Order: sequence, then C-alpha cells, then structure tokens
Amino acid sequence: MKKTVAVVDYGMGNLRSVTQAVMHVAADAGVDVVWARTPAEVMAAERVVLPGQGGMRDCMRELHDSGMYGAVMHAAQHKPLMGVCVGMQMLLDHSEELDTPCLGLIPGEVVKFELGGQIQPDGSRYKVPQMGWNQVWHSNLGHPRPHPVWGDVPDGSYFYFVHSYFARPSDARHSVGETDYGQRFSAAIARDNIFATQFHPEKSADHGLALYRNFLHWKP
Repeated sequence: MKKTVAVVDYGMGNLRSVTQAVMHVAADAGVDVVWARTPAEVMAAERVVLPGQGGMRDCMRELHDSGMYGAVMHAAQHKPLMGVCVGMQMLLDHSEELDTPCLGLIPGEVVKFELGGQIQPDGSRYKVPQMGWNQVWHSNLGHPRPHPVWGDVPDGSYFYFVHSYFARPSDARHSVGETDYGQRFSAAIARDNIFATQFHPEKSADHGLALYRNFLHWKP
C-alpha cells in the first residue's frame, strides 16, 4: 500500500506552493501527496503537513470551522506532523496576536517582534514583518545530535522568512533551530512526532526541499 502525506487545506495556507514542493520530493520517495480538503483525508494519511499564513485568529477560526481541528489534533498524537509558518505558531499554547488561544501541543507563546529603534549591521532599521533570508542554526539542547529532520541540511543554511510574530517555547529543548533578527529566536520547534518551522521550506530552494524530503522519511 502506497504511503500518503496530506497537506491540510482549511482555507488559510499557501497550499499550492507547499503542495508542489512536497510533490516534487515525494515522487522519488514513493509517497502520494493529498491536498486534503476533508478530515477523512487527513485521518487516512500516514503523515501530515499543516501550513498557515495570515492572522492567527483567522487561522484558528478556520481550522475549527472547516472541521479539520479534530483530524489535525489526532494527527499530532499519532503520526508525523510538520507545521509551516503560522502552522508552526498554531502548535503553541497562545499567541499575542489578538490574544488568541492556539492548539497547545507544544508549551509556549507566540510573541510580536519589538524592534523599534534597533539598527541592523548594515545601518538600516529592522523592519516588521521580517521578509528575507536568515541563517538557521541547529540547536539540540538536551539531545546528543541535531533533530533528524535536519538530515544532511548543513548547519547555518539559509531559509526564507516572512513573519511579524515568532515562537517562544517554554522548554528550550523544544527549540531545534534558531536564527537572529534583532534577537535570537526559535526558527524550528519539535516534540515527539511533531516538527515545525517558522520559515517557508517551499520558498527556500534546495535546502527547503531537502527538509520536506527528510520529513517524508522521518520515523519518530
């Protein structure tokens, strides 16, 4: 039986580019990609990708209104799940954005950049939202080696970010990748069968594709 990965369509994600990127790497892995529009498609998949973009309150409302909430929570307990951008932020307890409760799967908060008056090394002011390429450093506090989804992606590789808020996990061991934009913050978080990135792998060239490929082979 061929394995499947479901990209969750709950009305709030960059579905086309995420799906195309996952399809690109899935072809060589013998994995079918499902653009999942029903809870049944999410439940039937072997692993799940949860994208997200836009406002946190809108994303959480649409996840509930679409009927996908229960299927995503089931996936988070029983199969490999990868969150992307706001899909990563949704995994935490709470977001400062419109005081929004999130999924509570990884303890922590989502907070807004406060970079007023800070100057970048090139003399320009930090802008919010951050839009651009950042180096991401593997962090493995409490673990003997970097998270397996990093695989052969070199430490310090560049990935593409677009965001005004960032994740602040309560337990530093759940931060498995970090970057700098006015301050150090988590660029990737993980717990058990969950791995998630603040950056967009589908917009991050070969290293981003490698991350999706590694997720398809990951056995948590």
